[in-house]
Amino acid sequence: MSELTAWEHLQIVRNKERPTVLDYIPLIFDDFYECRGDRLYSDDRAIIGGIARFHSIPVTIIAQVKGKDLETNKEHNFAMAHPEGYRKALRLAKQAEKFHRPVICFIDTPGAYCGIGAEERGQGEAIARNMMEFMSLKTPIISIVTGEGGSGGALALGVCDELAMLENAVYSVVSPRGCANILWKDGSREKEAANLLRITAEDLIQLEIADYEIPEPAGGAHNSLSLMSQNIATYIFEALQRISQKDLANLMESRYNKFRKIGVYSE
Repeated sequence: MSELTAWEHLQIVRNKERPTVLDYIPLIFDDFYECRGDRLYSDDRAIIGGIARFHSIPVTIIAQVKGKDLETNKEHNFAMAHPEGYRKALRLAKQAEKFHRPVICFIDTPGAYCGIGAEERGQGEAIARNMMEFMSLKTPIISIVTGEGGSGGALALGVCDELAMLENAVYSVVSPRGCANILWKDGSREKEAANLLRITAEDLIQLEIADYEIPEPAGGAHNSLSLMSQNIATYIFEALQRISQKDLANLMESRYNKFRKIGVYSE
């Protein structure tokens, strides 16, 4: 059991040296070939995707990208995707379904981009369509929260057969700052909100929203990229083994039931 508070976990995942998917892909996968564009509007660099090999198995990777410096963050819009990013993700997921490739999603975003252009191009519709289409996708889907999993921007890649979280990762219906602004009209109470929201891997496994916690090196993933990559690769290998034991009908039924029970409560 972690002795850290949710706020302390959040500070670890916001460490500017924390590895991103750009660090993990070369160490976990072979022959990654990036596929760009949504075939409707443009290419959104907040989400990258493509085809790779994992233990000689062809897989599709869809990942939200944070940067470690200002230039990389600007290139990838601080991991806040526009509608075309989610439409690109869906295009690649549909392609994976056609060719029977497992889909592996990496989630790390404070939330979807909320600018005027994104709203004009249908941000809400793009996120909702991803959730609907991923629910019925006829191929295995694994999602891994590597840092922040914020709001609908994260959930658009979070409909899956197994959801794993890195030990210090957080996953929430709203960012702590957003929660503080909504509840108390005071963003300075972000720390208080973080510790109330139950957003850690431990919390979400107890709530049966997340399925597995991937251990991090002492102090956080940035202290050993090679060990962290090995831990993620081990999880992916074991998850694919578990999922492959289910036939397609059972897989899709389990995925549907997994999300139907989220938010169920009794009084």
